[in-house]
Amino acid sequence: MTTPKQGDVWLYDYLWQREHDAGEEHGRKPRPTALVATVTNQDGTTNLFILPITSKMPGIDRLALEVPEIECKRAGLDADKRLWIILDEYNHDILETSFYLDPNGRLGAFSAMFNKKALRIFTEAARKRQARRVPRTD
Repeated sequence: MTTPKQGDVWLYDYLWQREHDAGEEHGRKPRPTALVATVTNQDGTTNLFILPITSKMPGIDRLALEVPEIECKRAGLDADKRLWIILDEYNHDILETSFYLDPNGRLGAFSAMFNKKALRIFTEAARKRQARRVPRTD
């Protein structure tokens, strides 16, 4: 298995906040996601902060970042589609115990500069409690 790193794009059974709120426990399909951050705990477990990537234009009430064509190519995504990273919700998973991360699901990676931009926006939203957490650590 390739070890997930910050900036990677993976196929992941992302569970949307609205699905979680409705009592669903599993994502409906594997979708491209941005691994915006990884944080290792003192016990050695790796926290994954996973953001969904969508081709559906986000509403004006959503915090999102459009993925430039060159970044789509770098990340192994369809460069002919407009894509957005949703930054106001995220799945939190633990790498070592994840039931949802496909060990062969890595598509590619965003550039360090683009990931840094996404991380900055996401971190600010999380700090202001505008990014909603969906726990996947069951």
